[in-house]
Amino acid sequence: MNSLKPYKLIVASLLLAIGLAACDKPGPAETAGKQIDQTADAAGQKLGEVADKVGEKMGEQSQKAGVAIDDATITAKVKAAIFAEPGLKTLQISVDTVKGVVSLSGSVDSQQNSDMAKGLAAAVAGVKEVDNRLVLKPTQ
Repeated sequence: MNSLKPYKLIVASLLLAIGLAACDKPGPAETAGKQIDQTADAAGQKLGEVADKVGEKMGEQSQKAGVAIDDATITAKVKAAIFAEPGLKTLQISVDTVKGVVSLSGSVDSQQNSDMAKGLAAAVAGVKEVDNRLVLKPTQ
């Protein structure tokens, strides 16, 4: 964990400074040693707490990134499936995915094409639900 290096350096510097300060004080060596030990214990606890918080934050961020990557992958796969279907015009169908829920919007020529786009989206791995907002183009 390279992100903990700065904290380790800060703690080590603090321990050194406190140790040097304790050595300048008059009194028995045992008292100075005891103070150094107490300071080292407190610094170790703080370092452990900071490491735990950093670990939690990194875990949260990686989870969020994983969801975003999965959603982007799902969107790309749905768009590819629609593009591969000769009857569907991909430029008129927009695909958006949030937490596995795919939203289709835009316009299609027929209800059959709308149903086909929804079915293609639903067949992609990772899709939890399809929100079909496709509208039928008025016939001319």
